[in-house]
Amino acid sequence: MEGLNTTMAPSSRNADGMGVAPSGLTSIKAAEQLATFGPNVLPAPAANSFALTFLKQFKSPLIYILLLAAAVSLLVSEASDAIFIGVVLLANGLIGAMQEHSAGRAAAALRALEEPLAAVIRDGRIDQMEARFLVPGDLVLLEAGGKVPADIMLVEVNDLLCDESLLTGESMPVRKAIDTPGSATTDHSGTTAYAGTLVTRGRARGLVVATGRSTGIGRIAAEIGKASVSQPPLMIRLARFSNIIAWTVGGVSLLLIVIGSIRGLAWNELFLMAVGLAVSAIPEGLPIAISVALAISMRRMAKKNVIVRRLPAVESLGSCTMIATDKTGTLTLNELTVTDIRLPDGTDLAIDAGMDLDACIIRGAGMNPDIARLRAAKLLKAALLPNEGSLTEEDGRWTGVGDTVDVALLEAAHKGGLKADELWDAYPLIGRIPYEPDLKYAASLHRSGQRAHIFVKGSAEVLIGMSEQMDAGQGQVPIDRDALLRQKEEMAGRGLRVLAFAEGTIDDGFDEPFGHHHLTDLVFLGITGMQDPVRPEVPQAIRDCHAAGVEVAMVTGDDPRTAAAIAAEAGLIFKNDQITTGTEVRAAEDAGTGQLDELTRRARIYARVAPSQKLSIVLSLARNGHFVAVTGDGVNDAPALKHAHVGVAMGKKAPMSLRKAPTSSSPTTILHPSSPASAKAAPPMAISARSF
Repeated sequence: MEGLNTTMAPSSRNADGMGVAPSGLTSIKAAEQLATFGPNVLPAPAANSFALTFLKQFKSPLIYILLLAAAVSLLVSEASDAIFIGVVLLANGLIGAMQEHSAGRAAAALRALEEPLAAVIRDGRIDQMEARFLVPGDLVLLEAGGKVPADIMLVEVNDLLCDESLLTGESMPVRKAIDTPGSATTDHSGTTAYAGTLVTRGRARGLVVATGRSTGIGRIAAEIGKASVSQPPLMIRLARFSNIIAWTVGGVSLLLIVIGSIRGLAWNELFLMAVGLAVSAIPEGLPIAISVALAISMRRMAKKNVIVRRLPAVESLGSCTMIATDKTGTLTLNELTVTDIRLPDGTDLAIDAGMDLDACIIRGAGMNPDIARLRAAKLLKAALLPNEGSLTEEDGRWTGVGDTVDVALLEAAHKGGLKADELWDAYPLIGRIPYEPDLKYAASLHRSGQRAHIFVKGSAEVLIGMSEQMDAGQGQVPIDRDALLRQKEEMAGRGLRVLAFAEGTIDDGFDEPFGHHHLTDLVFLGITGMQDPVRPEVPQAIRDCHAAGVEVAMVTGDDPRTAAAIAAEAGLIFKNDQITTGTEVRAAEDAGTGQLDELTRRARIYARVAPSQKLSIVLSLARNGHFVAVTGDGVNDAPALKHAHVGVAMGKKAPMSLRKAPTSSSPTTILHPSSPASAKAAPPMAISARSF
């Protein structure tokens, strides 16, 4: 973390209102703060004992009626009926309790998989400690590839980007800065790193300003702790069925008593007859039949690595009529990937978005894959050399560290057959111009024989302006700026993130410091289109949903154009007038529930939606008569997951990792409720859990 080249924000203060101490807190002060604020952990849900889980199985109107029937049977000396009902209820409770207790232990084991560490300055020295011991006022170091351990006000920043998709659903990293003196803004999102987010680029130091439940992620956790406003469809139907039985049996019994009284029957005979009718009319075997059926389905899902925490969730999947799904990390891989290459002569090349980097190929229409790789080689070399990321393989697992764009470019170069070590040996680095937002490009200067070679990546508009020639495949030709800008606009219109590449040479004088003045007379090599690609199995899963009569809606924090492009690729069925934004949702909320319900009856893609609005959308869909399943992998999805009829929580994704093809022993899956009691295997990135 040494070498941060920015100055400390003059307005920065620690928890005591004093200037930031470069030595951080003392151990004594940290211990006092820990006693005051408590550990930096989210409140864990209370683990139910087996006995409590067992007792909860009796929380059902139908069970209440059966218990009443058993009590009445004892009163009238029908012990055999009471014993039979008791055995049925006991077996039903044991089956449900064992299944749910087992699922609860599995979910708890998943939560315990990760114990994050933090780099903290205490007593003047850098120390690695468990994030749970952080306190407000701690001076924390952040660097690329690490997870932010608490809400941190930044005081020193060096090119810091944070992936906040976990909290916001926005797939693009957010650039961070420090507070400027005298700033009147109340929005500190650009100067604060939030707990649970990922540092994708750069380094920083910052003061912990919130820990545990006081953080942004902690406030969402508090929302999750509220009682769910939705009931599983099975519980709703059982309650309705129980009411029908109760009123029917009561009415018929009363009718028999009236008729018997008219005919002069004794009151004790009438009472016994009414009780017998009531006991015989109640389906004692129904609860255990339901529990056995659900338990079998629960076990089958467990074999697919799907954890179902409550038995009724199994039936809820079959009743689902609407799936409200997150985009980033759910429909998509949440890994920025180069998918398209456009060469200056108009040649289009596509790069497989598969997860096995060694098996992916570059394709061109009517073009041999080897020729396609050769055509892309110059551009990919310019993507690899001015790159500050790293991509390594260990035990069959690819791991990328650095900015998501840099990692995506390294991945594309590997798919194109380029060997990073060989290129670095062939082109020793002389100098580098790091990427800066104001420059909109990054460049590097490399020795190549007696010459110096320049490689540049950055904004298409900027690089087109720097170039005088363009690579036409068979040689260099004068640049056609208008045609290149049209190519860039066409790719951006498809929801792709566009990046351009150029190269140049310096015959002499390259011993002087490398700077912007060297970036002239470049040769434009082409542009790439990057996106967060759709998971390979998603289109088929959506087709299965549509075939089963289940509608699918996308709810995301991303841009509407990007959301529409991903939705079309995923196979969602929608029209342009069914795309809405968070601004429209907010206006409908302000106008009342009726206006919001009218909006959700029409819309199928919700873009630029705030986390709090996801819950409003889900509740509105439920008011419109849908049984709603919500899928998501981020903390921002948690309130909607909690209050939906079915919540499918997905996750367990290693940060910034690129994996080879999964093996059969991979422990990770995704739940696809496309038809009753169905589950499909998914890529090695997610694990599902039911949440009520």
